[in-house]
Amino acid sequence: MSAATTQVGAIARRSVVRTSRQPASIIPPLVFPVALMAVNAGGLASSTDLPGFPTDSFLAFALAVPFIQGALFSTMNAGSDIARDVQTGFINRLSLTGLRDWALLSGQLAGIVVLGVVQVLFYIAVGLAAGVTFQSGPAGIAVLLVYGAVVALCFGALGAWLAYRTGSGETIQALFPVLFVFLFISSMNAPRDLIGVEWFRIAATLNPVSYMIECVRSLIITGWDWQALALGFGFVILLGIISFFLASNALRTRMTRT
Repeated sequence: MSAATTQVGAIARRSVVRTSRQPASIIPPLVFPVALMAVNAGGLASSTDLPGFPTDSFLAFALAVPFIQGALFSTMNAGSDIARDVQTGFINRLSLTGLRDWALLSGQLAGIVVLGVVQVLFYIAVGLAAGVTFQSGPAGIAVLLVYGAVVALCFGALGAWLAYRTGSGETIQALFPVLFVFLFISSMNAPRDLIGVEWFRIAATLNPVSYMIECVRSLIITGWDWQALALGFGFVILLGIISFFLASNALRTRMTRT
């Protein structure tokens, strides 16, 4: 156990330092989601006049979106960094050591988790500065921090699987728009029960991203909605289990080949 902890710590330290030295990995996940939120809040503010809209502040409604949009950047950042390790032969060299594959995978995702927590703190600060009131209070903000870390870890594992499977940073970046589609076909701009287009409402209902957004949104504008929290955490954890399983198999195969 001591050896495993040392292995994870060494890889995790490398991951955190590498992430902190790449402004291109830090700035876009902070700035772009907030900029898109501001544009949507300005253009869709009149949506709050619809009967049944859950809040009179569209900014508070839209604040949940950056939390999940930032997670998509986690997928791309984790995938690109790990793909670079594959391309430079770093993974090949580690396969000659006694490093365990799960320790390598866990350590490589540490930087993404730290960045995910930083993103959540930044979004919360932006919301408070803009006058958004978190209905769940300080405890809800703490839950948001935990949720942000879990989301970053699980989406990062998805990026790790793509990187181990393809070994190409260019492929990871090319897949980013595909992942982004799931964000737009969700309840990011309107509650699902107020979506008038039937096919879009059905797609948003079937889309797990909707429930991830609504989990965050409930802590901001509703308070403690246990069903929304259970669905949000449940879908993220399910994604994490699947992603870690696929990433572990892909890493094991790649290290075996070397």
